[in-house]
Amino acid sequence: MAMLMKRIAANLTKATAKPAPPFSSKIHSFTRRSLSAEDDLVYSDPPVSTTVNPLLPNILQPRVVIYDGVCHLCHRGVKWVIKADKYRKIKFCCVQSKAAEPYLSVCGVEREDVLRRFVFIEGLGVYHQGSTAALRVLSYLPLPYSALSGFSIIPTPLRDAVYDYVAKRRYDWFGKSEDCLVLQEDEILERFIDREEMMARNQWKF
Repeated sequence: MAMLMKRIAANLTKATAKPAPPFSSKIHSFTRRSLSAEDDLVYSDPPVSTTVNPLLPNILQPRVVIYDGVCHLCHRGVKWVIKADKYRKIKFCCVQSKAAEPYLSVCGVEREDVLRRFVFIEGLGVYHQGSTAALRVLSYLPLPYSALSGFSIIPTPLRDAVYDYVAKRRYDWFGKSEDCLVLQEDEILERFIDREEMMARNQWKF
């Protein structure tokens, strides 16, 4: 029995003396491979997307009225909207200015088109002209002015016929300036996309 106990103790001593399996080296190796894969994900070149558009449409502002800046009637209309729009939802841009070019380009509208019917750019890819543009502008104003947008129930051809009749005669009836009319009030100028050009023209005149 004593001999048997000695043999068992010797076997246990040999088993505990064996070196431990290299778990740490396997874990380290796994970690290195993981980091390497992560590095590839982080620093590899991003895939080229064919759906990415130029930055131009992303910097354009919504709810912008593009109007004839030399027209006295249009000028009065702009000032009226600014006064009624107490929440400052609508912005403006003279069609004769350089600032109007990207807006016209996105809409696919020429300057001559705006001289016939002003444009209201409601958002990216959404714009209106003529009587519909006027009604959409009214819809963003507070009551009671927004209620006037209900005239949209009138058929568009009929509305535009009245609009075109006045638009063709606006210079004769209300007058025209040689250059874009410049507003003096700083608070009003903040509502214009082309305010820097307006201020530059104002300084040049004085």
